[in-house]
Parts: sequence; C-alpha cells; structure tokens
Amino acid sequence: MSHTIASNEAIAESKSLIGFVANSPSAFHVVDNLKRKLIDNGFEQLDLRNAWNVKTGGRYFLTFNGTSLVALHLGDDLRGGNGFRMIASHSDSPTFRIKPNNTSRVANDTRLSVETYGGAILYSWLDRPISLAGRVILRSDDPMRPESKLVDFKRPIGVIPSVAIHFNRNVNDGFAFNKQVDMQILAQASSSLQQLAVTDYLSQLLDIESDSVLDFDLYAYDTTPGSIAGFDNSLLICPKQDNLTMAYESFLAFVDTLDSNVSKMLIVLDNEEVGSGTKQGAASPLVKNVLERICSKLCLDVETSQRVVYNSFLVSADMAHAIHPNHPELSDPANYPVLNGGPVIKYNANQKYMTDADGAAVFKLACQKANVPCQSFVNRSDIPGGSTLGNIMTSQLPLRGVDVGNPMLAMHSCCETGGTQDPLFLRLALRQFMSQN
Repeated sequence: MSHTIASNEAIAESKSLIGFVANSPSAFHVVDNLKRKLIDNGFEQLDLRNAWNVKTGGRYFLTFNGTSLVALHLGDDLRGGNGFRMIASHSDSPTFRIKPNNTSRVANDTRLSVETYGGAILYSWLDRPISLAGRVILRSDDPMRPESKLVDFKRPIGVIPSVAIHFNRNVNDGFAFNKQVDMQILAQASSSLQQLAVTDYLSQLLDIESDSVLDFDLYAYDTTPGSIAGFDNSLLICPKQDNLTMAYESFLAFVDTLDSNVSKMLIVLDNEEVGSGTKQGAASPLVKNVLERICSKLCLDVETSQRVVYNSFLVSADMAHAIHPNHPELSDPANYPVLNGGPVIKYNANQKYMTDADGAAVFKLACQKANVPCQSFVNRSDIPGGSTLGNIMTSQLPLRGVDVGNPMLAMHSCCETGGTQDPLFLRLALRQFMSQN
C-alpha cells in the first residue's frame, strides 16, 4: 500500500472514525456501540453474574458497569497452551461530570454545576456548544437491579462563557482557572422560563415521571462535529481522539481477523483518565478473572492455564504525543513522532509504559509485514510523562507487551488534532498483529 498522505482509503477511514466519535458521546455509548457491532459480527454476550457455556471456535463478549468491554475469539490453539493476542484501549476522555444537586441561579441565569473528570485542558472548553450524555438509573421491580437507560441530549444545552477581555485584561498573559467558579455551564438565560433541574429535563426527554429517576451519570461533550482539514486533507480535527481512535481501530482490526484461528481478546476499559483504580479500570482484576473463567470452562488444567497467560501478548493502545510545530523544544530531539508518520511505540525507563525491546520488536515486525511506517516516542528527560493501561494491567497479569498509540496534538483538549493517514496505518498494523502466526 502506498504511504501517500490523505489517500482516499485513509480519508474514508478517518470519516468512519469521526462518525463513531459522534455516536459515542460518553463511555456508556462507546461500549454500547461496540456491543451492537459485535452482535452484528456473530458474537454472543456473556453475563458476569451467570454461568458461562463457551467452546473453542466461539465468539463472545461481556460488558461491565456499562463502560468496559471484553470480547474474545477462542481458537483451538488454547488447548495446547497457546495464548491470546490482546489489544487494550480505554473508553473515557477528559470532560465534566454533572453534580447531583446541579442547578443554581445567578442574576436569573441558570447554571449547571460540574466537576472536572480527568486532566482536561480547561480553556479549550470555553465558548463551545455543550450537550450532555451518559446513563440514567430508573426504578424497577428489583431494588437490587434498577433499570439503566442510555441518554443523549443530542442538542447543545449550554456553554461555558469566557469572561470578556474588558473585565480580564491579563487573560492573554496567562490565567489560572478556578474549576468551581470558571467552569460551570450556563444552561438558561431567561427569567421568564421556569428553572429546570436536570432530573426534570431527563423525565421530559424519556417521557417518564420525574420521581422514576433515581440517579444519573451524565457528562459534558462538545457538539461540534469532527472534520478533515488541511491543504492536502492531512489533518483530522475531532474530539475524543484520545482514546476513541484506539478503541475503534482496535475493534476494526479485531473483526477483520475473525477468519484467523489465532485466539484474540479485545479489551476496552474505563477510567484510564483518572488512574484506572476502579472496578471497571485496568487496575481491577476484571481481565484476569475473565481469562481464568475461560480457561476453567475449557477444562484447561492449571499448568495449561498458566501457559496461556505466559504465551499471550498485549498491545496497550493509547494515543501518543506528536512533535508540536510551535514548540518543538518540548520533544526529545531524537524521538519525536510526526502526524501521518504511522503508529508510535512508547518507551519509558521508569515503566510508565510497558514497552521493552522484546515487546517493541514484535510490534515493529507486525508493522513491517503490514507495510506500515513505525515511530518511537520518549519524553524529554526533564519532562515527566503520564502512564497508561499496559503497566497497570501487568500488575494483575504478567504479560509480554508493548505500548503504542497514534501521534496527535493537543491531547486532552476539547478538540484534538491527528493525521488522516494514521487511523488506517494503525488498523493495518493491528490486523497483522492479530492474525500472524
């Protein structure tokens, strides 16, 4: 395949990604969309609370708490102790969560109270059309299992307005935002309208009684659609690329290789942006428990089950930093990824990433066989970096693996920038990794 920037195939792939992001305004929607696509590809849903009946050759998936998902394609090779080809990404992105008691009045204007989720670039959220999405918990006949419904307001319901420069003359010289004061959402600006609580709005949206709403998990999102940009259509400008690019392209590579008998596992976990230390995060035993149950249901003995673990390989897929055109000094002078340069292998001596030479070599060979360019990223030695899924998951499972991601700019901004060629590059590399013997 040619590496021409903004090829028709690459643009089509990026537009498909934009569509997935638009339909996935919360982590709940990410998992629900992937669930529906898996069912369309012949996958059977398992329930963690019920007994399983699985067999080699089967296609299965499960979800947990609505925001994490594990899909499995079980090959005959498991009985011989061969392992899984695993890809792990995350479903969440930095945003704002609506507080339980959420409305207040200032000079007849109604505000929604929010708290920040993850390490968002706060100023990037100002003056944008904001909507809400997530899940609503409703009364049911079983008090231990209330009903859960996805909800998406779909249209803008508010804005976080900037302070006029006339009142803040130093704003362009640097300004520290107060999350409690500056980041609240203006949702109503007319004293002639009755002030509505979020629960009232939800009951109208779902056409139910307001007292049926027991609680909700609602998050803000920017309604501005993603776009292809640049003189040569080489720029992908879209919200939530961190980390929906990885989740979506990993899914596509997973289903692309279902005709291969290699055992595969697609993992999409929540709460990476807040440290993964939750029941549905990478630090939980969720994946470990799934792997143990699968081996048990296939009647594998202890030794064979251990061999499955040690023969498995994990690609931890989370976005990577490209060199910034206005600030190249922030990158290591010899290890700086560029947009449209292909997937990035991420290294860190202090184990913020799981990559070692062994893991990197496996992914490099997959890229070579797929005719895809490959890049490397290491932070400047005087700039500390963040961690991701791989090193956290390996505290539960001693897996071989590598941390990779697509290069991007403005990570954790309300709207992020990538290259239009890179989603396709990633899919081809992951497809090779998932299918090669």
